[in-house]
Amino acid sequence: MKVISWNLLRLVGAAVEDVATLIGAEKPDVLLMQEATQHMDKLTTLVGGHFYRLSWLGRVHGLGIWSPHHFPRPTALSLPASRLPGRLPRRRAQITQVAGITFANVHLSHGQLLNRRQLAHIAATLHGKPSAIIGDYNAVGPVLLPGFVDVGPREPTHLSGNVMPVRLDRCLAHNLSCRAADALDFGPSDHRPIRLDLRVAESQACVGPPPNRRDRLRRFYR
Repeated sequence: MKVISWNLLRLVGAAVEDVATLIGAEKPDVLLMQEATQHMDKLTTLVGGHFYRLSWLGRVHGLGIWSPHHFPRPTALSLPASRLPGRLPRRRAQITQVAGITFANVHLSHGQLLNRRQLAHIAATLHGKPSAIIGDYNAVGPVLLPGFVDVGPREPTHLSGNVMPVRLDRCLAHNLSCRAADALDFGPSDHRPIRLDLRVAESQACVGPPPNRRDRLRRFYR
């Protein structure tokens, strides 16, 4: 299954026509979008298929999933948020299943402790299903999640401040095999799309998180 994930850069990045061009060139089975605005709602009039967008409270953008195949309407999963003053609206993940694989489309918080906790919350919700957490992690450095493997491309996907190359767009997979992963060229967005070839693994053996793991950071989040 060919999967592409792309942070579109809200209103000033990739337009719906750019997304349609990418679909026409790559023909993905699943396209996950971050910072998708209401302009993406007309995507199916350009390329057909099925599209669902999840807006975020107080923001002009959210998450979007497109596929040429019919798939269930995604559900929204609220993620842990900071308790500190000046916090932004709570982020949400978009969860759906396509061809036996459960996808969590994410655009995580910038806080490095918080985005790791958001990932752990998503992983616990997936209940050991063959799954992939894909999107803009906003994470710097290694991300370790019991039972999941980082199968995303290793090259940088974003230029921080148009200067520093960083690998923000990632994929953590559980009970999946990844035959190929790379980052496509930069387009109108400040993020490169990432492309993966995912399959349900032949062996469904799963190593779960340690039982009764204590979350020492819980008091900082809600």
